Amino acid sequence: MLLRGEQLAAHLEKATRSIYTVYGDEPLLTIEAADAIRAAARRQGFTEREVLTATTGFNWNELGGAACNMSLFGGRKLIDLRIPTGKPGREGGAALQDYCARPSPDALLLVTLPGLDWAEEKAVWLKTLTEAGVTVKSTPPNLGELPAWIAGRLQRQKQSADADGLRFIAERVEGNLLAAHQEILKLGLLYPQGKLSFEQIREAVLDVARHSLDGLREALLSGDLARVARTLEGLRQEGEAPPLVLWAMTEEARALAQVKTGLAEGRPIDPMLKEARVWGARQALFRKAVQRIGVDQARAALRLAARIDRLVKGIGAGDVWDEFLRLGMSLSGRPAGQAIGRS
Repeated sequence: MLLRGEQLAAHLEKATRSIYTVYGDEPLLTIEAADAIRAAARRQGFTEREVLTATTGFNWNELGGAACNMSLFGGRKLIDLRIPTGKPGREGGAALQDYCARPSPDALLLVTLPGLDWAEEKAVWLKTLTEAGVTVKSTPPNLGELPAWIAGRLQRQKQSADADGLRFIAERVEGNLLAAHQEILKLGLLYPQGKLSFEQIREAVLDVARHSLDGLREALLSGDLARVARTLEGLRQEGEAPPLVLWAMTEEARALAQVKTGLAEGRPIDPMLKEARVWGARQALFRKAVQRIGVDQARAALRLAARIDRLVKGIGAGDVWDEFLRLGMSLSGRPAGQAIGRS
């Protein structure tokens, strides 16, 4: 069964299936869909959870082992399988198909992937997952649909705005759903329930903190490593949630890897910028970043982001903020050992 992201909530209210696959270009929507499935699984009694991350060298026998290795106390298990590259490879594809042929009755498998291109969407392993369970494709709204999307999010926190206010937010975030999400949450914190005036929206949206996620993304694309370091330190001291920082940095890494891969295949850059959702003033910085960073470096940044994701979730050893700085160095096109100025 194939569902759109907006259909998932109604589906989960009725029942859960044994296999779910979630993918899409927009990290915010993908993460929210996966979180909704995890919550539904807990309600259905899947109290145990095992996280598997299929990076280079992953042993695909672990998938079958996770399904067989159940608790002695009889709890049902959620197998949380993440494929950061979106490509399980031949061995992984075969393992996924084998699992679908014999799913465990006491396990729920959740597979999460990034955005997939048209060829990957036709892969046999993805078709098998879709036929055996539910596949959710998270598609971000386009620029024309974004004001309505923002209105729906405001409604969740019992707020509303007129067309001018919604359009102002949409133009400010330039299609970036994570930035829109942050602005909406900020409005919920600053103002009571009810209709928001244009003045309230304008004041809140333009009141950007000195060390903001937008500033971090700009510093990454401009290759200003000293500013990246200062901004990360400011975000840390201000208590910014690491998952939000990771989303912002991963979005840049994924877009750079996507465009660099396309360029290596001989595709023109303009349509790829559109596909990567790089609009407005951000395009000039992004084009310079594309010239500065190699395709292997962009892919390595994605792998590092996957490692940080595990650290954020308490898996593995290391300091999340130190790893953010390493990721910033990679995305800034600097060698890992280079000194960082903090002027």
